[in-house]
Amino acid sequence: MDQTFQLTVNGQRRTILTDPQRPLLQVLREDLKLTGPKLGCGEGQCGACMVLIEGQRQHSCLLPIQDAAGKSITTIEGLAKGEKLHPVQEAFLAESSMQCGFCTSGMILSAVALFNEKPNPADEEILSWMNPQICRCGSYPRILKAVRRARTQIHK
Repeated sequence: MDQTFQLTVNGQRRTILTDPQRPLLQVLREDLKLTGPKLGCGEGQCGACMVLIEGQRQHSCLLPIQDAAGKSITTIEGLAKGEKLHPVQEAFLAESSMQCGFCTSGMILSAVALFNEKPNPADEEILSWMNPQICRCGSYPRILKAVRRARTQIHK
């Protein structure tokens, strides 16, 4: 039986009528037309579906809509402030850290979550945090450079 849910996505209140067990990823992509989060593995292993829930990273492919209701959800589409990109987005562009782009939004949001939790992580902490994210193109060295660059930009 469908239920009505209130979501705050990228700062906007949204009302969704859907099955309570429907994955947040489906709601974001199909109902709200936010295509940044991608369906990769569908098992919470690759990170392509990553979003921020209350500032913390979450695999949206696994999260039922009922568990996201009433919480602040940020997708890649809501990360920039107007025309000003987030420092992690700027760093990914500066380091040419995306190739096919499939993993990029998840990588960026995961890095933002890291900086939310630990504003000045050591290199080992960056590697450990980003390790579960999968890049099909193998752009890991450029991704690591981008996260390091973002760290310096955030601490200017």
